[in-house]
Amino acid sequence: MSWMKGDLLSKTRRLVGGLATREPVWLKAMEASPPPVFPRSNGKIQKIVLPEDPYVRKFANKHPGTKIDDPAKISAFIPDQARVYGCRVLELKEHGISEGDAMSVANMEYLSERKEMKKAYKRLKELAVMQDKDPPPKPYPSAKKGLITQSKTSAKDRFQTPSVRRLVNQLKNEKDVLLQDRTGGSANQDNWIDE
Repeated sequence: MSWMKGDLLSKTRRLVGGLATREPVWLKAMEASPPPVFPRSNGKIQKIVLPEDPYVRKFANKHPGTKIDDPAKISAFIPDQARVYGCRVLELKEHGISEGDAMSVANMEYLSERKEMKKAYKRLKELAVMQDKDPPPKPYPSAKKGLITQSKTSAKDRFQTPSVRRLVNQLKNEKDVLLQDRTGGSANQDNWIDE
């Protein structure tokens, strides 16, 4: 149905030209000032690239424990350490410092800030022990422990995804049908799958 393609103005023109309908009152006014036509993306969505992105990637490769896996923290008001590092490198480059020197200065600033945070955490921990309270959470957890916990949670979450659950339920239903055919009754109605 090629006569239905296009916007309202072109559709109405074709209907009026083919004598399928009367000319509406608003057609001449709309032809005099047609609605704006917005550019189309042709199905290709361009990736958003910020100027500090290469430095953020380099920082994440150098310090793997600082990667953010929580999607809620990505859009937080306080930027993550990698983003701060990238912005600091760009700021230093604007002042005329070479890229390598800017990266090393920003890295030294990050390490000194991290060291100060660790000292502050150590002092808070001592105060909590003296007051018989639970210590506060670590500001910079170990990268290895974080990777281990991520792998454990992903192994557990693997069975909670909807596609896997559907597959498990389908296999369970097929097994129940086979057991009913063999025994003639509803045998083994539990929710577990025998491996």
